[in-house]
Amino acid sequence: MSFFIKGKQVNGIKRVKQSTEKRKKPKVIKNVKNDEVTSSEDEGAAENEAADLSSEDENETAQEKKLRLAKVYLEEIEKEEKARLESEEVDQSLISKRLKEDYLKEAGKLRLTVADKFKNVDTNNIKILKCREQTNSITCMCITSDDKYVFVGSKNGVVIKYSIHENKKVGSIPFVKDSSDVVGHSSQILSVAVSTDNKYLTTSDESSDIFIWDLSTLKFIKKLTGHKKGIFGLCFKKDSHTLYSCSKDRSVKVWNLDEMAYVETLFGHQGVVTSIDTLYRDRVVTSGGRDLRIWKITEETQLIFNGHVGNIDNVKLINEENFISGGDDGQLCVWSIMRKKPLCVIQNAHGVSSINQQPNWISSIAPLLNTDLVASGSNDGFVKLWKLENNFKFASPLMKIPVEGFINSLGFTSDGSKLIVAVSKEHKLGRWTTIKSVKNCIMVIPFIKD
Repeated sequence: MSFFIKGKQVNGIKRVKQSTEKRKKPKVIKNVKNDEVTSSEDEGAAENEAADLSSEDENETAQEKKLRLAKVYLEEIEKEEKARLESEEVDQSLISKRLKEDYLKEAGKLRLTVADKFKNVDTNNIKILKCREQTNSITCMCITSDDKYVFVGSKNGVVIKYSIHENKKVGSIPFVKDSSDVVGHSSQILSVAVSTDNKYLTTSDESSDIFIWDLSTLKFIKKLTGHKKGIFGLCFKKDSHTLYSCSKDRSVKVWNLDEMAYVETLFGHQGVVTSIDTLYRDRVVTSGGRDLRIWKITEETQLIFNGHVGNIDNVKLINEENFISGGDDGQLCVWSIMRKKPLCVIQNAHGVSSINQQPNWISSIAPLLNTDLVASGSNDGFVKLWKLENNFKFASPLMKIPVEGFINSLGFTSDGSKLIVAVSKEHKLGRWTTIKSVKNCIMVIPFIKD
């Protein structure tokens, strides 16, 4: 295909990535005073302490290890199903179904039809989460994989940890001045992300640093440096500690949090990289300027997609084969990684501004993973739900939820029972318009389903 780029040079910019077989370990420079890990693309091996191997691992064969890990995996699934059903016994057919779904998820072949089950919003049980520390507009948020907590970043440099079940604040990372001895952010938060195992919380701001925290205690662990400008997006590869970041410096970086080390840099975008997402495979989707890119890390290739007529601010994977994007042109575009052009385009998805007659910007999008349901937000007074049909070649409006303000972030809980909405007075990227009547908050919106 013409849009399939391969080799050492992309759009005149050389890539720093070496072949997988010949790649040397990057040099890691540790700053003890600031507890930083700095990336360097110079040749050289990092000094790593050898991990202690248990006697069990030393004596077992590869086949025995696979069998042991499989048993542990089955035990974890059985434990999760017991907790979900609140039962002491679990039918083996449920475990088989779960194993099949997990396989299809990782293979990118799981396609669940759930949109028709969403009938309405349970308006009597909508919850509002807010606190005094977050006085400015909310810019980003992320939900833990167990749906217990949501982490929220704002323009005043504070990160708040809310309990979804208890509907209250349970922790925070404070704003600090540059000269302070306390570790924290000194500028507005641009991105937050949590690992699938809920071990690490990562945050970024207008500086070029990535902050790593213990998710349960919010204790500072490390600072990763390497980007040259503010970091707009962070995401973890599913079921791993591989972290991806995208920045104003037009680059994408890969990090390994098991070793707290930089891995490599990916170049290609000609503008600011505003959004990034990944699932199980060694690849990420990014938006920057007016183009979208799929980075195939192992193959050292990238795919370029063009379709929007404006800047693309948001991109999210629906499954391993499809993704959705939105930007300041008011379009929602649904894509397949096998096609250069979008499968489906929703023009003026959130209407036209009454002030300048221009399309309302798409400020946030959120698919319910591996399903036909997508949510989008702008500043037109509604969060909209869309049903994807005919192999994602058509999208029809499913539901309009009245929410006043800028919808700067959206996220479904893993079971789709709730939609978490970040509501703000201003757009997350600027202050072109302010809706003074709006309260900066998190809305937890439950659904009535069949």
